[in-house]
Amino acid sequence: MEKKDFKQPPQKKQPGKPKFNLNWLYFLILFALFSSFFFGDRTTSKDVSWSKFESFLDSGYIEKVDVYSNKKIAKGLVIKDSMQQVFGKDAEAYAKDRLVSTKITSDDAVLQSTREINKRNKEKANRKNIELEVKQDNDYMSIFMMFFMPVILLVFLFWLLNRRMMGMGGGSGGIFNVGKSKAQLFDKGDGKNKITFKDVAGLEGAKQEIEEIVAFLKNPSKYTELGGKIPKGALLVGPPGTGKTLLAKAVAGEADVPFFSMSGSDFVEMFVGVGASRVRDLFRQAKEKAPSIIFIDEIDAVGRARGKNANFGGNDERENTLNQLLTEMDGFGSNSGVIILAATNRADILDKALLRAGRFDRQIHVDLPDVHERKEIFKVHLRPIKIDETVDIDFLSRQTPGFSGADIANVCNEAALIAARHSKNFVGKQDFLDAVDRIIGGLEKKNKITTMAEKRSIAFHEAGHATISWKLEHANPLVKVTIVPRGMALGAAWYLPEERQLTIREHMLDEMCSTLGGRAAEEVFLHQTSTGALNDLERVTKRAYAMVAYFGMSEKLPNLSYYDSSGNEYGFTKPYSESTAETIDSEARAIVAEQYERAKKILRENAEGHNKLAELLLEREVIFAEDLEKIFGKRPWESRSDELMRLNEEAEKEKLEEAKETEDENKADTTENELSVSETKDKNNPEPTVENQEVSTKKI
Repeated sequence: MEKKDFKQPPQKKQPGKPKFNLNWLYFLILFALFSSFFFGDRTTSKDVSWSKFESFLDSGYIEKVDVYSNKKIAKGLVIKDSMQQVFGKDAEAYAKDRLVSTKITSDDAVLQSTREINKRNKEKANRKNIELEVKQDNDYMSIFMMFFMPVILLVFLFWLLNRRMMGMGGGSGGIFNVGKSKAQLFDKGDGKNKITFKDVAGLEGAKQEIEEIVAFLKNPSKYTELGGKIPKGALLVGPPGTGKTLLAKAVAGEADVPFFSMSGSDFVEMFVGVGASRVRDLFRQAKEKAPSIIFIDEIDAVGRARGKNANFGGNDERENTLNQLLTEMDGFGSNSGVIILAATNRADILDKALLRAGRFDRQIHVDLPDVHERKEIFKVHLRPIKIDETVDIDFLSRQTPGFSGADIANVCNEAALIAARHSKNFVGKQDFLDAVDRIIGGLEKKNKITTMAEKRSIAFHEAGHATISWKLEHANPLVKVTIVPRGMALGAAWYLPEERQLTIREHMLDEMCSTLGGRAAEEVFLHQTSTGALNDLERVTKRAYAMVAYFGMSEKLPNLSYYDSSGNEYGFTKPYSESTAETIDSEARAIVAEQYERAKKILRENAEGHNKLAELLLEREVIFAEDLEKIFGKRPWESRSDELMRLNEEAEKEKLEEAKETEDENKADTTENELSVSETKDKNNPEPTVENQEVSTKKI
């Protein structure tokens, strides 16, 4: 089968003359108009009253008068020899134009006054007649501004609006191009995207499926020869920060095909029909460059299930956009050579038509990384950071259960900032621990004022948590305890949660007992209770109700679950009767009461160790697992993370041993082959015997 090449030949850019930007011409015209309006008449004249002006005429200081009847202004030209008498100290400022102006009521008053003055001047031999001229000041610029300036302003505002709307259209064309796709195009040769699969640590399962799609695009004949078809779409589903968008960036860096990247919110616009138009334009561009990949990030912005809550403000525009997307992905027309990748952390609200086979053929789950994957992620993010020998990646990966890839990147960055804040040359282990504490618990508030009684209550509370967690097999292993306020908490105990695949009833009961240890310690040793146990009681109550109503772990309601995995809310109705609700309440109350009594019993049995721990907390404010080991002895149970790490190390050792054995076998085979080759050469060229040597000598 011949391999079809869908790529378009690269077009060489023809060198041409630089385009002249008409925007500069528009600005020059506007500048000229405003300049002529404000700076057209540059003559300067001194404004005086009519009586003053008439006295200047009578004194012979003015040789000519121009009357502008349409403006009701009279301007007089002052004789050079009379500058000081008219302008005084400002004579130099008005020396160029020598004008003095006044406002008049009518032309006749000026004419009559000038005639009378000229009659008197005739009687005087040294006086000249004053020239008088009546003019019409045709200010064409004012007329132009009056009639055409509003039109110019409207055109300018439309042009400005058009320029602002160009960003909505994804290219030139402005407001008329608003329906164009805003997708960003990545090609392998442009060097914009440097992320590859090597930069994606962990996520082996998801990465394998994504790599298969990239391999299909690079070599489709390998799969189509067997009758297979390329998957039309893959949906990346997972919690925030797990690396869904990073996987898509790696695809853009690895695939030798055009890659269109767009966000789901880019389809949503205030104009009717814009979303559907952008979908059509996006797929049109992708088909022109097929084979290609389209990536839609946060697709739930446009792919929400249709028809839900239609009476409470349903958005028809969004549904039209979704309908167009469904049609483009798998409609009547062909859509060969285009693969759609999408990412979301809310797959439960997506439309079922979007998730069916033929549109998104695969749902790739990108879950939170386990301890081994966190180790690989730490290795990636620690590359640019200067660390010292105290940093143990295995320890850091165990210290960050439940952290996503984005959280781990934040931990590494925060540790570097903390080290720089303390003027260190390298980032150490303590900096990473402080970064984890900062992210989980918040900033330390050592300046928060607490009395000695409050400190003692907090210390006994936290010591209660630590004691019970140390004495119970299935409780989470303790890391450290502190009574230094952090965020909203007055004290905290840090644990390593066991990342279990399955949780049994004993696990949940031990964790509930450990959580109630703080309130139990206050009652047993201080004979009081405080509001500091609010968060503990909330967690215990939710877990107890989950055991009864969801997991079927109660005696009176065994094997019954009222959990709805579809995500539909019950509203005003419940899937059980009022008597069942009372049973659920009583069962949850009984579980909490039982574990509370169990916690008080454990504390009474270990009262001496608990009190030592509380006094140590009051003295040092922060204690670690090593301090508990000195007081209570070593914990006899191995944590699940330690077991997983041990099994992983054993598996790696076995792989190394197998690789070494294989290498030794290959070396042995190579040696045997070399020996056999040398024996064959010896048979073909036997060593000369004594007789042969004699024969050869004779011949010589």
